[in-house]
Amino acid sequence: MIAVQGVTKRFGPLVAVNDVSFEVDRGEVVGFLGPNAAGKTTTMRMLTGTLQPDSGVVQFDGVPIETDLRGAKRRVGYLPEANPLYEDMLVAEYLDYVAEIRRIRGADARRAVRDAVEETALEAVFFRPIGECSKGYRQRIGLAAAILHRPEILVLDEPTEGLDPNQRVEIRKLINALGAERTVLLSTHVMQEVEATCQRLLIISGGRLVADGTVAELAADRTGGAYYLVEAEGEGVSEALAALEGVSSATADTRDGRTRVRLEVASGAELRPTIFQLATRRGWALWELHREQANLERVFRSLTANDDADGEAAASEARETARAAADDVSTPMAEEVEE
Repeated sequence: MIAVQGVTKRFGPLVAVNDVSFEVDRGEVVGFLGPNAAGKTTTMRMLTGTLQPDSGVVQFDGVPIETDLRGAKRRVGYLPEANPLYEDMLVAEYLDYVAEIRRIRGADARRAVRDAVEETALEAVFFRPIGECSKGYRQRIGLAAAILHRPEILVLDEPTEGLDPNQRVEIRKLINALGAERTVLLSTHVMQEVEATCQRLLIISGGRLVADGTVAELAADRTGGAYYLVEAEGEGVSEALAALEGVSSATADTRDGRTRVRLEVASGAELRPTIFQLATRRGWALWELHREQANLERVFRSLTANDDADGEAAASEARETARAAADDVSTPMAEEVEE
């Protein structure tokens, strides 16, 4: 459905996206992760056709989008992080306006607005001014506008940013429902969100793609290592555990006479029997012995630890994003009006 091949984008001396390639199949819900200023938003805006790559190509169904940019934009629904809305409009007026800009009129417009409102559960605020709607409802309004023309591809940039936990859950459910019929590329910093909604992950760091795989594949320990949590009462607990063969790091905390140690083991060897035998020999009271499962957050940190995006890079991308924020929604629509 989507093929990104060797895409590079520069802003002056800053290389925001550097030779990035990946594919997304029809019907996939893919998480796009990375630290701030890693190049996520720039990449997503090239997918929507708002930005053009300096080199490389973006294809939909094997056809470069630049060959028919307006046609490609009609296939995409985009919810930018800023989610610009006209706050003085009623929700109903705004969606009618979006339909008009999208050249959807008459009975087709009424049907499109009705379907978008039902899919995003906006009935309760349909005749309310947007400025009086909560942050959660505003995100739903942005999603309704993005799917109004029934796009095949949804590109969502931080769709739950600023929402409370209850609102996040509702938007996650909504994204899962929308993904049942569409290809979805979702950018977020919330790992629980990724695990709850995405079938596959792309991780970008310093403008380069550093990982591509399913949630299960990336959540598994990529190096074959493991983590252990040990709590024991006795002499020399932290020193003895840190000296065990295969332990690459140990962090300890002592409270109420007990020492709590977290061990990182470079190999995948099972250390629980060894730790238990050590505790028996040393006469420790063993309060806890637990092998931790590798998690997505730890994998993300390890893959992006060497991200060299500095403050200047972050500021440059932020300026570029702000400069084009209005274009995120209006550009694909305005070109159709001109047409």
